[in-house]
Amino acid sequence: MIDLSFFSGLPVAVLGLGKSGMAAARALQAGGGEVWAWDDSEDQRAAARAAEIPLVDLNQVNWQEVTSLILSPGIPHTHPEPHPVVVAARAHDVEIIGDIELLGRAQRNARFLGITGTNGKSTTTALVGHILQLAGRAVAVGGNLGTPALTLEPLDLEGVYVLEMSSYQLELTRSITFDVAVLLNISPDHLERHGGFEGYVAAKRMIFHRQTKPRSAVIGVDDETCSEIYSALKAADEQEVVPISGQRIVPGGVYVEDGVLIDDMDGARVPALDLKEIASLPGVHNWQNAAAAYAACRAIGVDAPVIAACLRSFPGLPHRQEILDVIDGVPFINDSKATNAEAAAMALACYDKIVWIAGGRAKEGGIAGLERYFPRIVHAFLIGEAAEEIAGILQGQAPFTLSGRLEEAVPAAAAEAARHPGAVVLLSPACASFDQYRNFEIRGDAFRDLVAALPGERGDVGAAFSPEGAS
Repeated sequence: MIDLSFFSGLPVAVLGLGKSGMAAARALQAGGGEVWAWDDSEDQRAAARAAEIPLVDLNQVNWQEVTSLILSPGIPHTHPEPHPVVVAARAHDVEIIGDIELLGRAQRNARFLGITGTNGKSTTTALVGHILQLAGRAVAVGGNLGTPALTLEPLDLEGVYVLEMSSYQLELTRSITFDVAVLLNISPDHLERHGGFEGYVAAKRMIFHRQTKPRSAVIGVDDETCSEIYSALKAADEQEVVPISGQRIVPGGVYVEDGVLIDDMDGARVPALDLKEIASLPGVHNWQNAAAAYAACRAIGVDAPVIAACLRSFPGLPHRQEILDVIDGVPFINDSKATNAEAAAMALACYDKIVWIAGGRAKEGGIAGLERYFPRIVHAFLIGEAAEEIAGILQGQAPFTLSGRLEEAVPAAAAEAARHPGAVVLLSPACASFDQYRNFEIRGDAFRDLVAALPGERGDVGAAFSPEGAS
């Protein structure tokens, strides 16, 4: 736990008692702060009572007495409209910050490596943490990845905090200047929380806040928005700027050519490793993640051969193109984290014959942009609120079944895949989970359990499936 004793004796409000909010309340309480915690959910308040966290209704307090408001990132503070507690705090000039800001204030001597992007940031964060740990660095990994920042261990001057940063978290973090900041990609997402695409881009750009040389900005240039940001930062010449790409040559950066990771950071075009040999990193999007992790770790001081060796042993992350099992020759792939069309596209691009399980609660834009992958879909099994909407788009393009729930979709998908040699069963919903599951992790775990219950002969994942055939 991080020491927050600089708040000792001071009233501090905490709004939102999910994982990060509870961790903040506990750390503040342990540091001697006078915690005023609140959540609009009675269930969350009950959990706080059980943990002996002091509850105070923040809708009815004297804000002149409060030092700071620690806001959970899921609570709106600007768009579509700020939470009433935020409005009251702001009216009394109370600072509004997040838990990662507290980590930055408490651990000023450590180094910080931040990673953001619309897609791929969890995998890249895990990759960087994996490399630094195997390289013998003192490292703590958390943030949006799932481990609350204030539950991490304190680090000394040589330690590195590797933090996945959402756009929400970036807006609530002011003190941290990242020694290495990674921006992978930007596509429309969470627009209602940022007042539109420009606000979303502005939030993502905050990862580079106050960076000066020798600090480094690692930027994916495979989308137009990030390519423009790269050009602007390169022209400003305030920090070291390293371009990365999963699909094209970028002089002076790290990129992938025919599946081979090329290190051109020193202008030498050194082939670092063949990513096609790493089953846990299939597809161009994961190649971009690998390029970003490689560049970030080089920028933080890890030797190139060490990085390459560590990448080879990366086990992958749950719910992100996770190969669960091979049954009667059919791979079952859990990509529950694909909660929008762009994320699903990254998985659909990897396999030639797909029995696709999709659906849930539709996000803005639905499955627009996935049309070019329809010829790969031998059959789709559709679940959740968006099932009929997706069916209407697939009509005449790919065969489909309205399954409704995973319990019906999985055995039917297994039977269908058996009729198509070389097919995979892919759960890549292109939708949020909230219609049937509390989060994408629970949805992915349900898929895992259903796959485990299927009859059939189990095969070796590494031998039966390789990403070499991925396009």
